[in-house]
Amino acid sequence: MKRVRIHAGTVGLVFKNGNYARVITAGKHWIRFSEQVIKYDLTQAFNAPKALEILLKDQALANMLTVVEVTDSEIVLVYENKNFKSVLTAGRYTFWNSLVDYKFVTVDLGKIDITENVNNVLFSTMQLRQYIRVFEVAAFEKAIMIVDDTFIKILEHGTYHFWKNEQTIKILKADMRQLQLEIAGQELLTKDKATVRINFYAQYKVTDIKTALMHNKDYEKQLYITLQLALRAFVGAYTLDELLEQKETIAQAVLEDVKTQAKVLGVNVLHAGMRDVILPGDMKDIMNQVLIAHKKAQANVVTRREETASTRSLLNTAKLMEDNTMLFKLKEMEYVEKIADKIGEITVAGNGNVIEQLKDIFSVNK
Repeated sequence: MKRVRIHAGTVGLVFKNGNYARVITAGKHWIRFSEQVIKYDLTQAFNAPKALEILLKDQALANMLTVVEVTDSEIVLVYENKNFKSVLTAGRYTFWNSLVDYKFVTVDLGKIDITENVNNVLFSTMQLRQYIRVFEVAAFEKAIMIVDDTFIKILEHGTYHFWKNEQTIKILKADMRQLQLEIAGQELLTKDKATVRINFYAQYKVTDIKTALMHNKDYEKQLYITLQLALRAFVGAYTLDELLEQKETIAQAVLEDVKTQAKVLGVNVLHAGMRDVILPGDMKDIMNQVLIAHKKAQANVVTRREETASTRSLLNTAKLMEDNTMLFKLKEMEYVEKIADKIGEITVAGNGNVIEQLKDIFSVNK
């Protein structure tokens, strides 16, 4: 016989000639020389040295162990004393149930929704990350969730976690802010066959995300084509002069025409406008010449109008002076004053009276 000491926090399994005999707990024990003792730490998982089915036939040992069975479509989250410890994959596991408070959460990987009571903090841990799929939907977005090519639901903004398995998950997103679509440098023909390049824009918002993403392929491209065709149709119905004069009217007409078709795309067009109408070089020269000629004609009209008004004023003044001698004299003195202002010096020759000579210079006989 020999004595074996089992310390607190450990147990011993006694084997005789290689066969399991019994379990011994903390304390001093006498065993035969033909028996062996294998000691185990009660804070660690139990790794059976023999077939577990044989060991569990001992009810005393079975009462000291917790057996966890994990199937191929499952994982088990192990918590020790309320703290997450590890992940168990397919297989059989045994734990001592005396010192450590174990908790086991079984996860069915056959589904994608995380319905188990798992703290979100754990999703980023190294042990659990490989089993999780993460999708982000920004604050200004909405998304549709498609599982195995079947529409499931609409997702609002946020972070979404799903179990990773053989099912395929697609998250299609749409920007829910007010967006702007540019049709730049579009070459079009007017009614009078003039070629122009037009820069056009439209502001829109996605109103029905399911219609936009599920019922239409590339809804933005379709909206672009719809605007392009509507713009081409309206521009072709106007001459160049009408186009330049009625840009806002045409933009509004395009907007009203496109709104109905945009609803089929799940989109609401809010505003549209024609930013630029660009003429080719030769057409620009012609328009400049027309503009110059037009401005010259306007200038000539203004000049003729001023000349006519001036002549009419002179005629009225002459009639008044003809009937009024005093007014004639006053006008005469006014002109003499103007002439005197322009004379720098006056030279008087001869021996005549100076006053008389000056009088003769500035006197005007009626």
